Amino acid sequence: MGTVGINFGAATSGAGFDVATTVSSILSIESAVETPWKAQLTSLQAQDTALSGLGTNLSALSTALGSLTAFDGVMAQKQGSSSNTNVIALTAASSSSVAGSHTLTVTQLAQTSSSYSDLVATPTDTLSGSLTFGSGSSAQTLTIGSSNNTLATLSAAINAGSYGVTASIVSSSTGSRLSLVSQTSGAAGQISLTPSLTDTTSGKSIGFTVGQNGQDAMFNIDGVNTTSASNTVTGAIPGVTFQLLSTAATTPVQVQITNDNTGIETAMQSVVTAYNAVAAAIKLQEGNDSTGAAQPLYGSPTLGQLQTQLSGSLFSGAGSGTIKDISKLGLTLNQDGSMALNVATLDSTLNSNFSDVAGFFQNTGSFGQTFSNTLNSLGSSSTTGSISLALAENKSQETDINSNISTEDARIAAQKTLLTTELTTANQILQSIPQQLSEQTQIYNAITGYKGGN
Repeated sequence: MGTVGINFGAATSGAGFDVATTVSSILSIESAVETPWKAQLTSLQAQDTALSGLGTNLSALSTALGSLTAFDGVMAQKQGSSSNTNVIALTAASSSSVAGSHTLTVTQLAQTSSSYSDLVATPTDTLSGSLTFGSGSSAQTLTIGSSNNTLATLSAAINAGSYGVTASIVSSSTGSRLSLVSQTSGAAGQISLTPSLTDTTSGKSIGFTVGQNGQDAMFNIDGVNTTSASNTVTGAIPGVTFQLLSTAATTPVQVQITNDNTGIETAMQSVVTAYNAVAAAIKLQEGNDSTGAAQPLYGSPTLGQLQTQLSGSLFSGAGSGTIKDISKLGLTLNQDGSMALNVATLDSTLNSNFSDVAGFFQNTGSFGQTFSNTLNSLGSSSTTGSISLALAENKSQETDINSNISTEDARIAAQKTLLTTELTTANQILQSIPQQLSEQTQIYNAITGYKGGN
């Protein structure tokens, strides 16, 4: 341990010494015991940052892989196309749909029933009478009264009720009409109306004209005639929704339901990108930083475990049919440890052996499931993952080191208080020596009569 000298000049000078500087010098020597602890703490924290970064990269890889291993993921998605989009337009193909081809012919489009009234000279004309909607036991009668005796108030009363129609006012330069449109499309929504309405302002009876009859769409799908109350058809092809647009086509329309190769290829590229991020992060830790110092995880057994298991998992797990390894999917490993994807190879395999590709990722014990389990056993998403365990071990060491530093800081703080008190007292004594000497001289002169001088 070093020593600290106290420089206060001649004892009789009364100059004393700087207490704060002296205490600081003494305690700096005492604090040196914390230097290796703090260095170790800094090293552990740098490891934590690197481990957490690797954990994030592994999590991203696991997420990317999950879109391929999930039964309701991208492998289950479908795409649809129509050979004549002016006649049939596909709007959705869910994961429950099955890849295949269908032939459709549209002979009739669905229509929604509508009716409209005779002209009323002005919207403010007063009305009387009633309107009966429906027939038999289901009929509902709306009686005209003071609260609904104009086109506007009658329209509002119809819309506020449950008559199965939507009312609106259509106006032109010759007058206004009450328009009724069924709330149910197709033949089942045909408006049944018995009017008994009079314009009391003009004295004319108001009749209604059918604007459009309700009718179901009629089409043939794969040789089977079927109908739909709406031109938006769901269920005729399981999992597929399509829109009937026209009956003009003279030739049948071909509807193709295909697997989503593009989506799968995008998902596979995401796996490759995420894998390469992990591989690059591991490789970075195997060398030195820009200052020439070793990276935080250099030589770490956790790093070696990550590298070995990650690369090994690419060649583990059971195959599926014709797919025995990742090369059939267009995946290759470069000499630097990175991965590359040949999209053309993958697309060809998807077209020829789609079910085998799905099994390669989703079957029990398959490559996809084994790779996913490996990622979980390595990352930080699981408390038993290699990175989680390494972080927990570092945290335990950091807790012990911080405890030691805190204990030492407390001891040094107590010593600072004691030293400051003791040295302040000593300094006060030194500073009082000239005064004491002067007093002694005065006493001596008084006793001896000595006055000094010549």
